[in-house]
Amino acid sequence: MMERTTPPSTITDESSPRTATEDKSQRLRFQIELEFVQTLANPHYLNFLAQNGYLKQENFVNYLRYLLYWKEPVYSVYLKFPQCLHFLELLQYETFRREIANQQCVKFIEDQVLLHWQHYTKKRVQLQKSMQQARDVGATLAARTDSTPPSTESGAQEPTVARTPVGHGLAAGRPSPLAGDTQTVTRQQPPNTKPFY
Repeated sequence: MMERTTPPSTITDESSPRTATEDKSQRLRFQIELEFVQTLANPHYLNFLAQNGYLKQENFVNYLRYLLYWKEPVYSVYLKFPQCLHFLELLQYETFRREIANQQCVKFIEDQVLLHWQHYTKKRVQLQKSMQQARDVGATLAARTDSTPPSTESGAQEPTVARTPVGHGLAAGRPSPLAGDTQTVTRQQPPNTKPFY
């Protein structure tokens, strides 16, 4: 059984002050582990580890299990290559450790990572644009409703207000735990039009 050690920057023993050399060694340990965890983002390096037998050694596998503390937000903010956390998680499984020795597997993973980054950037830009457009439309609608009162003189019908129980598909928001809770829903009545046929 592996002895659980504390991650480098969380060692806080207030009963004894740390010396400068202890701080320096903890900082060095943190930097070494940070650098190693980030190397796990490279599938070719994982292939190298597998082909040289490191991924079959129990001590090394235990060290990989220990490094899972990097998934905590306190530590993950220091990572430049966050995909390394996904590979660190995959390395916990023996089947992945066995398959990463195969060069075709490495090529496939590398291609998938590249495709992800290409499409992630494009989709993120599109998402940001659509979110900005939605905010702009919302602001425009809010400005119109604040500045001009609704007019019923043009023959438009008055919107109807229906009181419906929350959570039955007609009301927006989350259902209320209270049985008799109701919410006001405004629906525009369709104009009286004749069918096409």
